[in-house]
Amino acid sequence: MTGWQDAWPAPAKLNLFLHVTGRRADGYHSLQTAFRLIDLADTLRFEARADGRVTLLRPLAGVPPEQDLCVRAATLLRAATGHKGGVAIDLVKRIPVGGGLGGGSSDAATTLIALNHLWSLGLKRGELQQLALKLGADVPVFVFGKNAFAEGIGEELSPLELPQAWYLLLVPPVQVPTASVFAAPELTRESKPIKITAFFDGLKHRSLHNDLEPVVCKRYPEVARHLAWLKQHGEARMSGSGACVYAEFSTESAARAAHAQLPPAMHGFVVRGLERHPLHGLSK
Repeated sequence: MTGWQDAWPAPAKLNLFLHVTGRRADGYHSLQTAFRLIDLADTLRFEARADGRVTLLRPLAGVPPEQDLCVRAATLLRAATGHKGGVAIDLVKRIPVGGGLGGGSSDAATTLIALNHLWSLGLKRGELQQLALKLGADVPVFVFGKNAFAEGIGEELSPLELPQAWYLLLVPPVQVPTASVFAAPELTRESKPIKITAFFDGLKHRSLHNDLEPVVCKRYPEVARHLAWLKQHGEARMSGSGACVYAEFSTESAARAAHAQLPPAMHGFVVRGLERHPLHGLSK
């Protein structure tokens, strides 16, 4: 995909673990996590505008256009490079909103990657990652374009080679606001930092966890209910700040067998882990 007529994918992510290791003076939390890209994706299309305006063809309900991450990404890229052209952005959402899957962050990253290419701006991947961080802590990993071990507030990224895997992903009927979870007084912020080698040991021995999970399960019983059902079928975890929960399987057939047992009142689907972002080859 290289042209204005193309559909540009924005894949979701899972957090394979998420440890909160402290709170910084600026109010952000220090984290360690592992991002796994998956084949569930939003789709974006871009149309050039001669009037210099940045618009969204289908605004998201409840989100003012100027606060939309795609609009903010395009506006930031124009300001950083002095580009005068405008763009109309058409976003088709498939990633659940408020699910902890990074949909908005991924949309913003795809906007940066696509417009850097379509506008012939020539920014390197590292430069795009620096811009991405201004939009949110999860945006840089989608520009980075690989599965990653992340530290800092999530922007210090090391590539991870992960085994092939499939996931049964459940979507509880709630949206969880990230800020309120991180602000919760009961949140544990004292996880001991680990090294990448310990992460792989944790995968093997199932000793990893998500520090946000107890807070969300206490406040949102539907998340706890979905997680409890999923734990009958394997190791299960919440992604990010929720609400989505998942279990990992080594084969697609095993994931689909578990999905076939899903109660009618629960919604979920099988997704595949990606080795890298489908747009990874466009940035250097």
